[in-house]
Amino acid sequence: MECLVFFRVKKKVGISSASIKKIVNSVLRYEHKSGLVSVHLIADTKMRRLQRVHRGKIGTTDVLSFATEEKNSPRPKNNANDLGDIFISIPQIHRQARQWSVKFAEEFNRMLIHGLLHILGYDHLKKSEAKIMFDKQEHYLKNFL
Repeated sequence: MECLVFFRVKKKVGISSASIKKIVNSVLRYEHKSGLVSVHLIADTKMRRLQRVHRGKIGTTDVLSFATEEKNSPRPKNNANDLGDIFISIPQIHRQARQWSVKFAEEFNRMLIHGLLHILGYDHLKKSEAKIMFDKQEHYLKNFL
């Protein structure tokens, strides 16, 4: 298992690449998966661009995930072990943390896990799928931190 972390924001984030890698590797191990995951910490401008180009939506969001086998992935699959990319908008996570009255680190970790679950094939479009995904998300958040 390998996790690459890219800090693409100007301000200090307050989350270490070591803690990101620990969470990613813990979830992958628990899900019996291995491979490369790239985590990109970005600003709203980059997130809006990704939303527009790859999702056809206007505005920012908290997290976008692209499994490398998806057609709309921002980059081609370089090797068989490449699972995908997770893009997290740091300003949006700060806003959500304030909105939900939780610490920034908790909301960041929740969205990191959420993005990783998407890469692993989980979704929340249907009510039954959403329950499975959100239950896993909160389980990992509670038990891996």
